[in-house]
Amino acid sequence: MDSVGNLYHEVGEERLRKLVTAFYARVRGDDLIGAMYPPGDWEGAEKRLSDFLIYRFGGPQTYIQERGHPRLRGRHMPFAIGVAERDRWLDLMGAAMREVEFPVEHVPAIGAFFAQTADFMRNREEPA
Repeated sequence: MDSVGNLYHEVGEERLRKLVTAFYARVRGDDLIGAMYPPGDWEGAEKRLSDFLIYRFGGPQTYIQERGHPRLRGRHMPFAIGVAERDRWLDLMGAAMREVEFPVEHVPAIGAFFAQTADFMRNREEPA
């Protein structure tokens, strides 16, 4: 299992849900990526990300049971995601991690996971 595959058991579901809540509190007011989210579906977006992280980090399979394979890149294809959007997402998630006092010993692994995943979501070519 990879370095984040058992994170659920180390940090717990409550902290993961608090992380996502803190993240979306920032996203709602963000001028760059906030508009990408459907305005009437903040609760749904928060639930989906929480369930995904819980599943991905070794917890219950609720996300898979309700939504099937994550297909992250395909689900994000309707949104123009470049370097600026990736970096903003990572900045907001980093701030959320600090707010919920994510255990420092797990920050490198989860940070690397978020960075790799956010980069994978990029679907817009940057000007040369």
